[in-house]
Amino acid sequence: MGNTPVQYHTEWPSIRDQVSAEEWQARLDLAACYRLIDAFGMADMIYNHITLRIPGTDHLLINLYGLLYKEITATSLAKIDAEGNILWKPDTDYGINKSGYVIHGAIHKARPDVAAVIHTHTRAGMAVASMTCGVLPLTQTSMRFVGHIGYHGYEGPAIDLSERERIVADLGPHDALVMNNHGLLTCGATLPQAFNTMYQLELACRAQVDAMAARTELAVPSDETLAKTAHLYQPGARRPYGVLEWHALLRMLAAEQKNSGYPPYWV
Repeated sequence: MGNTPVQYHTEWPSIRDQVSAEEWQARLDLAACYRLIDAFGMADMIYNHITLRIPGTDHLLINLYGLLYKEITATSLAKIDAEGNILWKPDTDYGINKSGYVIHGAIHKARPDVAAVIHTHTRAGMAVASMTCGVLPLTQTSMRFVGHIGYHGYEGPAIDLSERERIVADLGPHDALVMNNHGLLTCGATLPQAFNTMYQLELACRAQVDAMAARTELAVPSDETLAKTAHLYQPGARRPYGVLEWHALLRMLAAEQKNSGYPPYWV
């Protein structure tokens, strides 16, 4: 069957005893994040990527290219370096998506403050990414991003290594990036923070699409109010984002696991 993978199974013996405690915890968190992206309607079948740096190393964890987000487990994640070389993966013919490390590897290399990077192709995210106006400050949720979001022009599928510098430059110091005509990207010092930012950015895009579809005059607060609100919603102005709700989200996943039919993320 040509290049079609010949090993389609999605369950492997746990590697918990074969990796450090830090790596195993990173694997648990990342597998949970993939499940959460799916649970909140932000998955795109087997596509897109979330990466997480293994603490104390330059190595990254990423999904195998061929698994649904709801199938991903701690053991199924591949370990790569910033250039996309696979250092370890389960015994399978599935590899990784090249675009994953072109985009993510660039940010991880350029931003040592970033531990996690999330990229999505959602309906609302792609819609706003196709608008010349970008993310509008129509809701309190979207005001968080005023002056704190970058935009990257579309250059085709992200497989060209030369695009890395431009992605990094367009992201700048921010934790959110609209990839024009493509999708959304967020990053963070922790995975829960990056997930929180993506959730809020996605919510902002959904609200914007709905509001614009109503074909009525849109209300935008004053520049002073927008600046004040954006400042108050930055991670440094309050407790780090994602921390408070993370364990609640894990409890939600555990409760839903009972009837999912998929292997639990923690194996």
